[in-house]
Amino acid sequence: MEFDKKKIAFIGPGAMAEAMIYGMVHRNVASAESLLAAGPSRERLDQLAATYGIQVYQDNTQAASQADVVVLSVKPQRLERVLAGLKGAIQPGALVLSIVAGASVDQISRGLGHSLVVRSMPNTPAQIGEGITVWTASSGVSEQQRAMTRSILGALGDEIFLEEESYLDMATALSGTGPAYVFLFMEAMVDAGVHLGFPRRIAEQLVAQTVRGSVDYYTQREDPVHLARLRNEVTSPGGTSAAALYYLEKAGFRTAISRAIWAAYERSQELGKGGSSHSPENSA
Repeated sequence: MEFDKKKIAFIGPGAMAEAMIYGMVHRNVASAESLLAAGPSRERLDQLAATYGIQVYQDNTQAASQADVVVLSVKPQRLERVLAGLKGAIQPGALVLSIVAGASVDQISRGLGHSLVVRSMPNTPAQIGEGITVWTASSGVSEQQRAMTRSILGALGDEIFLEEESYLDMATALSGTGPAYVFLFMEAMVDAGVHLGFPRRIAEQLVAQTVRGSVDYYTQREDPVHLARLRNEVTSPGGTSAAALYYLEKAGFRTAISRAIWAAYERSQELGKGGSSHSPENSA
């Protein structure tokens, strides 16, 4: 195991932290003994300790001070307070890996007084090892630490390194928030199926397999092809697909999706600046 002689501390033991713990343990990336988690809820910590056999602490600094890698997995609204509490507690050569939406490398580095920072944006399918994570690193992060990052994030699914940090806010809006768009679309399809007369269970099965099969049909082709070509394959002149797509275009489906992603992008930038206002237009 790559991390047998290193310790990884998760500050914020939420769902994504648990997904990373699960993935690392079950893919033999790290042993349970090398993993630590810290947070305010004793009940949650005890649950993680019982499930995975990891060490848990209610004091963030107690966990972080032992770690070779400190994973920041708290809510954006709590980040400033957490950074202030951790300042001076992290080992000089330790890597800080953030999965906090909107939080820039500079913000984290200044808040901690620490220069070795990786910023990443995973998504919720990571919880079953089918996620995709975009990440970038500060200039001081070594090649060995980048390799460690790839191993950690690889336990969640695919990972993509990008030099330009500006892509992280874009990834937050596209892939990080993306599952929410897919689930809303699926929910609308299921509700339409129920309206047509299907039992909800059958409608859910039809929609889930349609989405899964469509994605696999696109990603598993030997010949790369534009999505529009695949759409055209199922759109016969004057047919049912043509009628449905005409209505979606008329209703502004593409524009709504584009504007939704742009709103998420703007909200990610606001979070990075410490923005806390919430409205239908800018809430993530």
